[in-house]
Amino acid sequence: MGSSTSVVLAALVANGAIAIMKFVGFLLTGSPSMLSETYHSVSDTGNQVFLLVGIRYSGQEADRRHPFGYGKAQFFYAFLVAVLLFGIAGWESLKHGYDAVLHPGHGGGGNSFTLLGTAIDPFYVNVVVLLGAIGFETYALAKANTELQRQITEYGWSGIPEAFRKTSDITTLTAFTEDGIALAGAAIALVGIVLTRVTGNPIYDSVSAVIIGLLLMGFALALAWENKRLLIGESLPKEVEERLREAIRTHDGVTHVDRFGTVFFGPGNVVVTADVSFDADHDTTAIDDEISAIETKLRTMDDRIGMVFIEPEL
Repeated sequence: MGSSTSVVLAALVANGAIAIMKFVGFLLTGSPSMLSETYHSVSDTGNQVFLLVGIRYSGQEADRRHPFGYGKAQFFYAFLVAVLLFGIAGWESLKHGYDAVLHPGHGGGGNSFTLLGTAIDPFYVNVVVLLGAIGFETYALAKANTELQRQITEYGWSGIPEAFRKTSDITTLTAFTEDGIALAGAAIALVGIVLTRVTGNPIYDSVSAVIIGLLLMGFALALAWENKRLLIGESLPKEVEERLREAIRTHDGVTHVDRFGTVFFGPGNVVVTADVSFDADHDTTAIDDEISAIETKLRTMDDRIGMVFIEPEL
């Protein structure tokens, strides 16, 4: 959980600073894509707050009302990030960009202003802001990627696409996705502003805002879908379950595994249940010790396993 928290905090600081920079750039230039990027960064900043609340809430100890703990709180708050913040920011960006396409303005040119006796072209303000945003987002993305790559190595996934489908650390996944989209959005906005400047046609700036909005909405849906699988109770991957089941079946005194199931109750927190048939000639007084040995073996095989419930059958 500590690594997820550091990833989120890095993104929170970066996105908060970037949101202010982008908004100042929009005020100076009126650029549609810069406003879209402001929505984007404000959304990302709010996202990190939601994710931090989820991390804090999920850290509570199990109690009578929640005997398996509060780990699923991270799934819930990450789902809110996808639906409420990503979706709303994406819609606002798309709507503003579409309006700018229909009613083009100056496309981010703005009027020059004087600072400390020097005339400054707002175009360069936007360029500097977006280059700064690209730098900040690259740092935040690198930090999230480091944590995701650690999980990929630990669990033997083939790469980021498989990690996206299988990870239970939805907080890191959300931060990684946000940072990736933010980096792409800043680059798209920069291209649109530069093309508008070079050609004198504001359509490029406006279309950039539309693309950013579509990008946000598309990934909002993808993240919501990934959160859904965990909210409704996803199991460990099939190949992992098969290895665990086989480890129980081959344990001394076990003749058959009648039922076996796993479910995530939080990031990196799996509950395992199994009905296990023991040899009829096996010493019944030793079954408790055998069950404890099986539980230890399963946790050694996969560190995501928390509670293990084994029901002996004779």
